[in-house]
Amino acid sequence: MSPHRFEATYLIETPLDPAHVAEVLAGEQSCGTFTRVEGETDALRERARATVESVELLDVAPAPSLPNGWMQRRGMFDTPQTWQRARLRVSFPCDNIGPNLPTLAATVSGNLYDLGEVTGLRLESMKLPSAYRAQFDMPRHGISGTRALTGVQGRPLIGTIIKPNVGLSAEETGDLAGRLCAAGVDFIKDDEVCANPVHAPLADRVKAVMRRVRAHQDKTGKRVMVAFNITDETDAMRRHADLIAAEGGSCVMASLNWCGYSAVQTLRRHTPLALHGHRNGYGALSRHPLLGFSFNAWQTLWRLAGVDHMHVHGLQGKFSQTDEEVIESAHDTLAPLCEGLDDRVLPAFSNGQWAGTVPATWDNIQSNDLLFMSGGGILAHPDGPAAGVASLQQAWDAVQHGETLAERAARAPELRRAIEFFGKKS
Repeated sequence: MSPHRFEATYLIETPLDPAHVAEVLAGEQSCGTFTRVEGETDALRERARATVESVELLDVAPAPSLPNGWMQRRGMFDTPQTWQRARLRVSFPCDNIGPNLPTLAATVSGNLYDLGEVTGLRLESMKLPSAYRAQFDMPRHGISGTRALTGVQGRPLIGTIIKPNVGLSAEETGDLAGRLCAAGVDFIKDDEVCANPVHAPLADRVKAVMRRVRAHQDKTGKRVMVAFNITDETDAMRRHADLIAAEGGSCVMASLNWCGYSAVQTLRRHTPLALHGHRNGYGALSRHPLLGFSFNAWQTLWRLAGVDHMHVHGLQGKFSQTDEEVIESAHDTLAPLCEGLDDRVLPAFSNGQWAGTVPATWDNIQSNDLLFMSGGGILAHPDGPAAGVASLQQAWDAVQHGETLAERAARAPELRRAIEFFGKKS
C-alpha cells in the first residue's frame, strides 16, 4: 500500500457491471460526479481521484436487498435482473482529507450509501498507512494504562454496571458503588441511558460515588475505575470531565454515535482521563448485512478519535450479534491499526454476561486483555454482589488454569451458586 493513500473495502450488490459501479463510487467519493465537469483535468484526476484497486465477484442474490427509487424510475425492478454481489477495494489520496476525522468518515461512508447503482453497500474495512494514522489521536491509556490505573495485572478486569439503569438518587448510586467496591470489583460504569437525570444530577452523582471510591482506596489500597457517563453537548462534557478529575476519578464514558467524531476528539484532547467508548446505536448501522458498517471499519474510525476502551458485546449474550461477530470484534480492538504503532484498545464485553459465559470468552479470545462486565451476573447473584464478583473471579481463574467450571465449583461455593441460579435462566 502506498504511504500516501489509504484503502477501504466495500461489499456491494448491483444489477449493473460491478466494475462500472466501482468507478462510480470512486469518482463520487473523490473528485468526480455523475459527469465530468469543467476543471476536472487529467492532472487533477491523477492527483485527487480515488482508484479502484480490485473487484472480486461473489454470489448472486435472488432479490434486491434494499429498495431503490433510482432503479424503480428506470423500470429495473419490473424486469428480471441479476443481483450481483462483489467486494471492492478502493484507495484514496490521504491529501484529499488530511488529519480530519469527520471528513475521512464522510469520504469512506458518505453519499455512497445513496448511490442509485446499488441495492446494497457496506463498508467492511479500512487500511491506513502508519504516517497517516499517526496524525490522528491515539488512546491516552489503552490496555496497559488501564491496567496501571486499576492495578489489575495477569487477568481480565472484572466490571459491572449500575443497576437499576436509571431511577436511583445520587446518594443511592453512591451507596451501591460503595458496596460494589467492597465486593472486589475492578470497574463500574453508568448505563448509557443515565447521564445527567434530574433525580441524580451528574455533579451530585460524581461526588457521591467518588467519596466511596476514595474511602475504599484509603482502606484497601485498591483504586476502582468508574466510567461516568458524560454524554452531552461538547462544552458540557469538558466540564463534566474536569469535575471527575477534580474528584479523583480516572475514566469517563461517552455514547460515541450520538456525540459524534468531533465532540469525542475534543473530549480526548481536553482530558487525561481514560475514555470508555460505548457503541449503543451501532446496530442501526450494522445489523443489515448489505448496509452500513462492519465493526472493523466502525472501530477503525473511532479509534482515530483516541478512545481507550470499546464495547464489543458478549458471547452467548442477550443481543442479536452472533458469537462469531463478537469474537471478530474483540480481535479487531486487540490488533494495531497499522504496523509500528501500539494503538490497541481494551475490548469491553457486556450484555448477559455471567460466570457461565467465561469459558466461551476465554476459549475464543485467548487473552487476559479484556474488560468482562456483568450487571445482573453480579448484582442478581442469590448471595449478593460480593458473591457475584467472587463467582466471576473463580471462573476466570479456573479457565486460565485449565479447569472446567464444574471442577472449580466443587470447591468454590459462589461459583456453584451462580451456576445453579443463572444456569437455569440460560
